[in-house]
Amino acid sequence: MGPPARINGAAAVAAASATATAAGAGAGAGPPQRRSLTIEVLDAMRQRAKDSNDPSAQLEYAKALIEAAVTFGNDDPDPKRQKKNKEALFLEGLKIIKRLASTGVGIGKPAYPDAQFFLANCYGNGSLGLEIDHDKAFNLYTQASKQNHPAATYRTGVCYELGAGTKRDHNRAVQFYRKAAALGDTAAMYKSGMILLKGLLGLQSNPREAITWFKRAAANADEDNPHALHELGLCFEKAGIPSVIPDEAYSRELFTQAAGYSYAPSQFKLGHCYEYGTLTCPVDPRRSIAWYTRAAEQGDPESELGLSGWYLTGAEGVLKQSDTEAYLWARKAADKGLARGEYAVGYYSEVGIGVKQDLEESRRWYLRSAAQGNNRAKKRLTDMKKMGAIRRGRHDRARQSGQQGPEDENCKVM
Repeated sequence: MGPPARINGAAAVAAASATATAAGAGAGAGPPQRRSLTIEVLDAMRQRAKDSNDPSAQLEYAKALIEAAVTFGNDDPDPKRQKKNKEALFLEGLKIIKRLASTGVGIGKPAYPDAQFFLANCYGNGSLGLEIDHDKAFNLYTQASKQNHPAATYRTGVCYELGAGTKRDHNRAVQFYRKAAALGDTAAMYKSGMILLKGLLGLQSNPREAITWFKRAAANADEDNPHALHELGLCFEKAGIPSVIPDEAYSRELFTQAAGYSYAPSQFKLGHCYEYGTLTCPVDPRRSIAWYTRAAEQGDPESELGLSGWYLTGAEGVLKQSDTEAYLWARKAADKGLARGEYAVGYYSEVGIGVKQDLEESRRWYLRSAAQGNNRAKKRLTDMKKMGAIRRGRHDRARQSGQQGPEDENCKVM
């Protein structure tokens, strides 16, 4: 078996490691340190893994072997030899990972939980050429959890919540989320907070405890785990949550921190605040447009619609007015299914802003928006229906009287 074409070598290692990071991976389960992989570096890693008998060194070496299976030997003029050498590197790396995940290092030593977690992720997403097998993934997660691996414990909770590789059991899911949170897993802290805030998975809502978990997660926030910062910002934005005293300045600070980690919902929030002067922010078109742009670059539909609004009006000295750009940004949001974006495209099509006027096209977009419950779209459809009835009435009266008015001519053109 050679390096698979679907997700191979360095890409497989990156995919599994990225999954580990997103889950709030424990020590050693995150992405490997960046290095320039050469034969000399690989030999040094092999020697270190052999001499130290250190499972973390062996796991790092195994990942390097899989990366080398893709990057090494591509200039070999003999394709058969090239394929054979690549397969040997790949299989050696996979063999080490499986051994570490099952027997550990040395007689009487437990399996290495970071290897179990890494391999579980590979079975979960089908990387390293492995067939997706949720049963094997769940088994490895639970084994690593028994050794108090934070991220594996969190993933075990996810498996119980979704019924992946095991029977769905919300009580067990909550138990593992709590254990992972207590072990310091940031994603589990955030998840525990959401469960308690919303009263999910059969638990009663407990905002006070939810805020405690959000604050713990926020203290460990990074680019992979900015969610708690944003959720805390929402909690302190306005009244409505028991035991929480609104604090707009604190809310703004939390959104700013999350936005700094490139979290698109927080970037949109700041764009909105600087557009309308809320949460202690001054009205500042330049900042508003900048935050909307950063979020829109990540495909955030709310921010795309925000940019549409700015292009519709323009901002003196900051952004030149453009009907075409206004339509195009609204269309981006609408194509993602944002109801307000669909309404905007319907309006632009009805009036002819940035696009040729087309009442039938407008009606289609209003229908899509209205299907999602947008009341403004529902009203426009009602108004268009009334206007259509009025036009038909005028047309019938003119025909009966034998007159040819301008409205009749317009109906013929349409």
